[in-house]
Formats: sequence, C-alpha cells, structure tokens
Amino acid sequence: MIELETVAGGVILPVRAHPGARRNEIRGEQNGMLKVSVTQPPEKGKANKALVALLARELALRKSQVALHSGDTSGQKRFLIADIPLEELAARIRPFVDEA
Repeated sequence: MIELETVAGGVILPVRAHPGARRNEIRGEQNGMLKVSVTQPPEKGKANKALVALLARELALRKSQVALHSGDTSGQKRFLIADIPLEELAARIRPFVDEA
C-alpha cells in the first residue's frame, strides 16, 4: 500500500517517477510509492511539471493542490497534496494500485 503521511498543509504522496517513458500513466505501486511514468525527459524540470499535471488529472485534483515537496532531481519524489484528507486521497489512489 502507498505510504501516505499527513503533514501541516496536506498529505505527502511518495512517488517513484519514470521520466522519458512511452506514455503518461500511473502504473501502480512500488515499494510503498505510487509508480508514475511521464514522456517528458528529466531536464530543466520538464518531467516534474508533467508529473504534477498527470497526478492532478488522474486523481481529480487542481494543479494548485499538487506541489513537489522533495526529490527535485531524484526518481523518488514526495508531493504535497493540499486540501484533501488522507482517506480521500487513499480512495482516489486505490483503483490505480488495484488494477496494476
């Protein structure tokens, strides 16, 4: 299961990012992190912006609710998801983890 963490300002969502992939998609779970692929290359923040857009779209969030918290240049990232309870975010993630 994805290891969500409640902090001041929202919920931390751990993500295992795969930039430069063939398509943009949430691919399930890997080691307690949400596995996400984006087509953008890992240069000049392009992949990070694509991750924010993909997470917002697929999890039915506003882009302003999704912010990179840590892991700017790493494959293991932590996103701060604002204005949503942990239980609600977990429910929105569950279909992506269950179908993988």
